[in-house]
Amino acid sequence: MRTKSYKKNSINVVTLGCSKNIYDSEVLLGQLKANGKEVTHEAAPEDEGRIVVINTCGFIDNAKQESIDTILHYAERKERGDIDQVFVTGCLSERYKDDLESEIPDIDAWFGTRQLPHLLKALGADYKHELVGERMTTTPKHYAYLKIAEGCDRPCSFCAIPLMRGKHKSTPIEDLVTEAKKLAAKGVKELILIAQDLTYYGLDLYKERKLAALLKEMVKVEGIEWIRLHYLFPTGFPEDVLDVIKEEPKVCHYIDIPLQHIADPVLKSMRRGTTKAKTNALLDKMREKNPGITIRTTLILGYPGETEEDFEVVKDWVRTQKFDRLGVFTYSHEENTHAYNLEDDVPDHVKKQRADEIMEIQSAISRELNENKVGQEYKVLIDRKEGDWFIGRTEHDSPDVDNEVYVNAVENYVRIGDFVDVKVTSAEDYDLFAVPVGI
Repeated sequence: MRTKSYKKNSINVVTLGCSKNIYDSEVLLGQLKANGKEVTHEAAPEDEGRIVVINTCGFIDNAKQESIDTILHYAERKERGDIDQVFVTGCLSERYKDDLESEIPDIDAWFGTRQLPHLLKALGADYKHELVGERMTTTPKHYAYLKIAEGCDRPCSFCAIPLMRGKHKSTPIEDLVTEAKKLAAKGVKELILIAQDLTYYGLDLYKERKLAALLKEMVKVEGIEWIRLHYLFPTGFPEDVLDVIKEEPKVCHYIDIPLQHIADPVLKSMRRGTTKAKTNALLDKMREKNPGITIRTTLILGYPGETEEDFEVVKDWVRTQKFDRLGVFTYSHEENTHAYNLEDDVPDHVKKQRADEIMEIQSAISRELNENKVGQEYKVLIDRKEGDWFIGRTEHDSPDVDNEVYVNAVENYVRIGDFVDVKVTSAEDYDLFAVPVGI
């Protein structure tokens, strides 16, 4: 029997999915806080209050399943009386709202990715237009994500993001600078610029690509020491960005460029607008202009029609390119995408086998690259302490997805959120061990 909860009247926001969702949750939390609401982010059950908002992901099958499982979990807790209301927002809700409403009736309301004012109204709050750049960050206080654009105009055959996020819409440079200044005033030292496609930034507002211009304004913000670029599309890549990376010390020598595949037949079917030759030429130019730059990429394996020959091309390419950082997704057959019209003809076990093979190759590459760092000195930003270790990152590593640097906390003391110069003493496949120097 359902009973009324007597918990405090606060709102707990639960975030699933990517950094863009983290950013959206932070904006929601900031709006609620400005309305005088008591809010928490992913609080423990004893601290979460009586209202839960789930910000969902609808990217691929695994992410969708995690979102559905989370919704069902909180629906059951509502039925037991542990909480009083559950609201769902985000990509999964945007894409499957009608189906979900009928299948999970215990949810109080469903909202899409562009319905923040309506969600706030349901939570007894007003959308405050004057809160430019105001949000409640949930990352460690020394770094923050900064979303510079929403949506995507690219025609990639496999991707459902335009269905969930809409067309590309850039945020004006002056608004982003204002937000960066507010973050810096709160102690943020590293900005991670995110969007579905950074390279498209500015085309809608200024009729030309403006990422380089944005970076030149961002580096002027006092207190910000690192600016990191995530999710740059290879087609139409604005090469003036490479000049800014070379000239501006604050812009990390790091590029996250999801290339997805390299076999020409697959690239064509994926509608990526590029070829193996063009992709390799771009990578060569990146390394030529900025020797030592870290390139991170992701691949999709098991795409419809991907042959063993195509896969061998990918393997040879990964071995040759020796990417500093690389991740793999197995293809997910997404409704209403162009690729959904194709036969999903690569068996799941083959998709997994191919992904495992690539990651085995990458593990060896990463180990070799890491071993070359032994004896070298690096500037490291300390993120956290776990047990007997302080854990940080170089400018070549982004939080949560890349390599880390371990400093023995029994023998050394460093402060979380500080930059520390270290010397690498040993290496593993994906991690470095180091000692501070000059302390």
